[in-house]
Amino acid sequence: MSDQAKHRARKKAVRTAFDRAAASYDRAAAVQRECCARLAALALAHPPQRPVARLLDAGCGTGHAINWLNRQFPQAQLLALDFSPAMLIRARQQHEGHVHPLCADLEHIALDGNTIDLLWSSLAVQWCPPHPVLGELARVLRPGGQACIATLGPRTLHELRTAFSTIDDASHVVDFEPPLVWREAATSAGLEVIASDNMDVLARASDLRSLLADIKAIGAQTVGPGRRRAPLGKAAWLRLQTAYESFRCADGSLPATYDLILLILRKPE
Repeated sequence: MSDQAKHRARKKAVRTAFDRAAASYDRAAAVQRECCARLAALALAHPPQRPVARLLDAGCGTGHAINWLNRQFPQAQLLALDFSPAMLIRARQQHEGHVHPLCADLEHIALDGNTIDLLWSSLAVQWCPPHPVLGELARVLRPGGQACIATLGPRTLHELRTAFSTIDDASHVVDFEPPLVWREAATSAGLEVIASDNMDVLARASDLRSLLADIKAIGAQTVGPGRRRAPLGKAAWLRLQTAYESFRCADGSLPATYDLILLILRKPE
């Protein structure tokens, strides 16, 4: 299978995973809300340098950031984009009258170039190759426009990767790109890196089954070629539990790390 075919297969699997997760997403998305709050704090420290008349939430999911964005920019037209129809339906239901929904792929945004003053994207671009997706975001930004982006780095779910390595060689955790690759992709797209940050955000649960259920409930399970197809047997599940126990915290919880990358980018005038 060619790299392009693998990418298409993975994107289809991602869309299916998020469609299935739409109904349960808000109940399980504590880490996603925390990542969104971290991005909001960095965005407030580096406000847009031009008036914001048109705002795009790129990869809006169920619309967690929409209320905050509307409060910050009450006069702006807010476009909510997601490539999962089920996620977009949830966003429309929860924010009726406050958004203009757009079902589209981040790599092929159905908007004219130079039409967006501020672009917000929290935990969406990691499902795309950095150079094409940042090139597309740069295309729709107006000169002087700004992009606020939260994505995930290679240490994401490293505990799960390590524990699963005791069972088989299947790809149980997605390989995400490091901060340097994202900064280089931004520069290649003609965007200035105004600010960046990198930190761990932890999900916690009392046991491994609950932790994995939360990961699945937000659509973040491994997708695409290379993942394990067969369910775990009892012996493999016990080995997985034993391996994951080495990460148990002093407070008794089991952690799952999300390697958060934050970027504030600007398109030159």
